[in-house]
Amino acid sequence: MQTVAVSARLDQVRYDIRGPLSRRAHELEAEGRRILRLNIGNPGLFGFRVPQHLRDAISEKLPQSEAYCHQQGLLEAREAIAAQHRRHGAAAAAERVFLGNGVSELIGLSLSALLDPGDEVLVPAPDYPLWTAATRLNGGVPVHYQCPPERDHLPDPDEIAALVTPRTKALVVINPNNPTGAVYPRAVLDAMVAIAERHGLVLLCDEIYDSVLYDGAKFEPLAPLALDVPCISYGGLSKVHLACGYRVGWASVTGAERRIRPLLHALDLLASLRLCSNVTAQWAIKPALEGPNEIGKLTQPGGRLYEARAAIRNGVARSQFLTMVTPQAALYAFPGVDPERLPGFDDETFALGLLENENIILVPGSSFNIAARNHFRLTMLPEPAVLDEALAAIERELARTAEKKTRRVA
Repeated sequence: MQTVAVSARLDQVRYDIRGPLSRRAHELEAEGRRILRLNIGNPGLFGFRVPQHLRDAISEKLPQSEAYCHQQGLLEAREAIAAQHRRHGAAAAAERVFLGNGVSELIGLSLSALLDPGDEVLVPAPDYPLWTAATRLNGGVPVHYQCPPERDHLPDPDEIAALVTPRTKALVVINPNNPTGAVYPRAVLDAMVAIAERHGLVLLCDEIYDSVLYDGAKFEPLAPLALDVPCISYGGLSKVHLACGYRVGWASVTGAERRIRPLLHALDLLASLRLCSNVTAQWAIKPALEGPNEIGKLTQPGGRLYEARAAIRNGVARSQFLTMVTPQAALYAFPGVDPERLPGFDDETFALGLLENENIILVPGSSFNIAARNHFRLTMLPEPAVLDEALAAIERELARTAEKKTRRVA
């Protein structure tokens, strides 16, 4: 029998965070092994709970959640989002806010609204791989600008500017950054806005980790700096409010009215085609944005996320093989293997060995669209003691890798 032919567009699309390694982990779990999942930033799997006032809001409004809402989302939720952006200095308005089933859906809608076949999108490397995948799925060409550890994972605006061509349509900014935890300084952001203004680009600002900050790091939202430059700012409840399963994200469009009007019409059309996003969870947006900053308690000294990050830092410091730029934000660390200490290291081979030998799954660094194969990402969500043990297991697997290489040389 002939197999079903699938779209050729998928040939270059990958999302290894839930890819082959994750499938292998499921197989091992089916055999009875217990796997420590460091591959996904999913707070609910590690004992974090959505703040009670968000649960209460949803419970109270459940009877009002049984009909479709406006395609852009509940008005009171959009007004709360716009108000938060205005407090940060952006010229935001409820009629320019779109709610989605997570930021992931809104990224796809935005790129569908913007791209014709062959249009280019500037994407950081390493990136959150959905940006590269969604660009390709919408007929675009991702062009990666480098954010290497030698620059503390910060972009070089001159390098970005050199990548612009007549086909370039948008510039993606992931700040705070996933996977590296970098927080971009004001001077870098100003330079990126200037590039977008000079070349007529749309700024696509993934700011989902805007309040997950350590050691006094300061997050600068991009929309207030962009002013008239077309800008879409993405946020949501998944990370800051520990509500991944609610699937609530938003996109706020700012910029000069005459420039963004076609974009707003396109987004409205695409939002209408999927009718609306999950109504029930939208009721949590207003209390989330107007209530207490629960995540701040966790990222301060003594807080669980802060101490988890310290456990990873200490494990890297003890390692014979690892180096790392300390993450200043978000929920991940992105260690690298020193090529002088372990030449020829391959991140995918290592990750598979770690899973098979130590029952730990993490994400190879090359999954984040970088050429180097000597990094990996792990989440900081487990308890510090669990991460301390995990770093010891990672060191054991690195030692096995080094021993194998030594035997081959001999």
